[in-house]
Amino acid sequence: MDVVELLPRLHLLRFPVGQAYLWRDGDDLTLIDAGPIGSGRTITGAITALGRAPEDVRRVVLTHFHEDHAGGAGEFAALSGAEVLAHPLDAPFVRGERPGPPPRFEEWELPVHAEAARHLPEGPPVPPAALTEVTDGDVLGFGGGARVVHVPGHTDGSIALFLPAHGVLFTGDTVAAAPDDGTPMAGVFNLDRARLLASIGRLADLGAEVACFGHGDPVLSGAGAALRSIVAAPDQPTGTPASR
Repeated sequence: MDVVELLPRLHLLRFPVGQAYLWRDGDDLTLIDAGPIGSGRTITGAITALGRAPEDVRRVVLTHFHEDHAGGAGEFAALSGAEVLAHPLDAPFVRGERPGPPPRFEEWELPVHAEAARHLPEGPPVPPAALTEVTDGDVLGFGGGARVVHVPGHTDGSIALFLPAHGVLFTGDTVAAAPDDGTPMAGVFNLDRARLLASIGRLADLGAEVACFGHGDPVLSGAGAALRSIVAAPDQPTGTPASR
C-alpha cells in the first residue's frame, strides 16, 4: 500500500484496488473508507509508520458499502476500537445483514469491472461489531465540523464529506479521476447514473478547493470548477477507472 501526504493534515492510503484517506486533528485521526477485505492490519501498519497508534483513529466514515471501501472496516475497528459510520441506506450491507444491489452496468463497464474484481480478495468481510448511522446534514466531530452530504447514484446510501473550514471534500465513488490524464469524471459502476450526475452538481456547488476521490489522484486546487466541468460535459472520458 502506498501512503502519500497530500496536506499537512491529510494522507492518501492507496490499495491495489481503491483508496482511503487519513485526516488528523491534533491527537485524533479519522479514516475515510477502509479498503478491501483484509486491509485492517495494512492500515494499522501504515498508521504506525506515521508515528501514530491505531487507537488514535476515533472513527471510520464509509462513503458507501462496496467491498473496496468498506471491506476492511470491521477488521480495522476491531484492532483500533474506532467507531464505524455509514448512511442508513447502505448500513444493512455494511453490517452483512444482506447483500447489496449490484451496479447497473453499461456495456463498456463490464470488462473494466471484471479486471478490477480480479484484484480484490475473496471471501466475506468482517462486519463491524457496531455501526453508527449518519445522514444528510449531520456534522461530525473532525475537520472543524465535517458535513455529511447524501449523494445517491453510485449506491443509494453514498455520502460525501465536506470540511468547510479547510475547503476539503471527500467524494467517495461519486467522482473519480481518469487514469490516463487525471481528469475528474463521473464515477462508474453505478445504480443510477442520472442521480449520480445530479449529486455531482450538488457537490460542485459546495465550492471546495480540494477534492479527494475514491479512485485516482485528488484535485488539490480549484476542485469546485473541476466538478462543475463534469456536470457541463457528463459524457464518459476515454480513460476510465480500472477499479471500483
